[in-house]
Amino acid sequence: MAAKLIDRRFHNVPGKLHVAELFFDVPIDYSKPSDGTLRLFARSVSRLNKPVEPTKEESKLPWLVYLQGGPGFGCGAPQNYGLVEPALSKGYQVLFLDQRGTGLSSTITAGTLARQGDAIRQAEYLQKFRADNIVRDCEAIRKLLTLDYPEDQRKWSIIGQSFGGFCAATYLSKFPEGLREAFLCGGLPPLVNDPVPVYERTYEKVVERNEAYYAKFPEDAERVKKIMQYLAANQVALPSGWLTPARFQQLGIVFGFHGGIDSLHEIVVRVWNDLEIFGSLTVPTLAIIDSNGGMDKNIIYAVLHEAIYCQGKPSLWAADRLRAEYPRFQITDSQPEIYFTGEMVFKDMFESYTELKQIREVAEILATTSDWPDLYDKAQLAKNEVPVYAATYIDDMYVHFDLASNTAAKIKGTKQFITNTMYHDALRSKSGEVMRQLLNLRDDSLD
Repeated sequence: MAAKLIDRRFHNVPGKLHVAELFFDVPIDYSKPSDGTLRLFARSVSRLNKPVEPTKEESKLPWLVYLQGGPGFGCGAPQNYGLVEPALSKGYQVLFLDQRGTGLSSTITAGTLARQGDAIRQAEYLQKFRADNIVRDCEAIRKLLTLDYPEDQRKWSIIGQSFGGFCAATYLSKFPEGLREAFLCGGLPPLVNDPVPVYERTYEKVVERNEAYYAKFPEDAERVKKIMQYLAANQVALPSGWLTPARFQQLGIVFGFHGGIDSLHEIVVRVWNDLEIFGSLTVPTLAIIDSNGGMDKNIIYAVLHEAIYCQGKPSLWAADRLRAEYPRFQITDSQPEIYFTGEMVFKDMFESYTELKQIREVAEILATTSDWPDLYDKAQLAKNEVPVYAATYIDDMYVHFDLASNTAAKIKGTKQFITNTMYHDALRSKSGEVMRQLLNLRDDSLD
C-alpha cells in the first residue's frame, strides 16, 4: 500500500539546498487500513541547482532516508544536519522523516492522546508507534516517491541514528526488498526480548561515566549533595513540572554525548551558585534545567522507551527494578558521591512531569503488556543480502558495544567502523568524519 501525498511545497535555502515539505496520509493500522489514517510529515532535500534547462534526471536521484533517534523525536531543518553535504556529494537526495507521533507527524501529547478515549484505548493506540509500523510507513512512502522510477531503481537507502538504527534492523527483517543499503550510527540494536539485559549493561556504563565526571570535577561531589538536600526540603516548580532530587539526578543522560560531562558541570555550578548567593534557584537556572529534560515534549520516549526492546514479553519497569542493584544511584548523604542516572525511564517521571502525570495509567498498561510483536527476524538477518555499514562506538553509553557487536555478527555482511574516539552522538558532533568512514565502507572492498 502506497502512502497518499496530501501536500508538497518547495523552498530554497539560499546558496545551499532545495527543500520540499511533504505531507502524507498512511493507515494507523496496516492490518486494518479502513480504521483511519495518520498524517506524516517529511522534508526532502537536494542540492540547489539552477541549470539553464531543468532536466528530468534530477528528480530521479536515489533516495537516502534519515531515521532519527529516540524514540519520540522529530527531525530538525535539513540545513542543520552535517550529514547532508556528504550525502548530496555522493549523488543522493535526502528524506528527513518525522516518524509517526513525532515532530509534525500526528504529534503525540497527553492532549492529543486523550482523543483516543480511556487509558486502555490510548495504550492500544500507542502500541502502533514502534519500529514495525515506522518501517511500514517508510515502505508506503517509498512506493509513492519512486512510482515514476524505473523498476530496477525503486529501492532506497536508509541511515539510522541510534533508535533510527533499530528501525533499520527492523526494516532489514521485514522489508529487505525495499532497501539498496543501510547505514547505522550507534544503532545496532540488542536482539533481546525485554529490556533487562540492556539496562544491566547501561547501568554499568553510566557508573563509568559518573566516575569520569567526579574525577574531572571532584568539587562537584559536595555541590551535588547540597543541591539534593535543597530539593528534598523545598518544592521547586519548573515550567514542565517539579524539580525533585530524582529529576535532577536524571540530568546524567547527557553523559553519553560529546561534551556531556562539561555540560552537566555547568548546570551544577550554576545551581550551586544560586543557592550560595540567594538560597533559591533563579529563573534562568530553572529554564536551563527544564530544557535539559524534554520528557514533557517527547512523551513517546517516556512511555515506549522500554517497549522498544520487547518481543513477546512485558518491560515491567525494568530500569526501576534493576536500580536497587546499584547502590551508588541512591540519593543519600552517606554516599561519597551521588551518581547521576542515564538513559533510563523511571516511574517517578510520571509524577515530576505535568504532561507525563496525565498518562500514568497508560504507561502502567504498556509496562505490563506482553503481546508485543517481534521486531526482528533473526533468520532473515542471518541471510541478509542488503549491504549494511555501521559506525559502532566502544564507549557508547546508550547502545552498549558488546551488545552491538553481537548483533553485527548476526546480520550477514555487516561492515563496521569501530572507534573509541567518538560517543553516541558522533553523527551530529563529528558528522564529517562519521560520514567519511561510512561511505568508505561502502566504496571500499576487501579481497
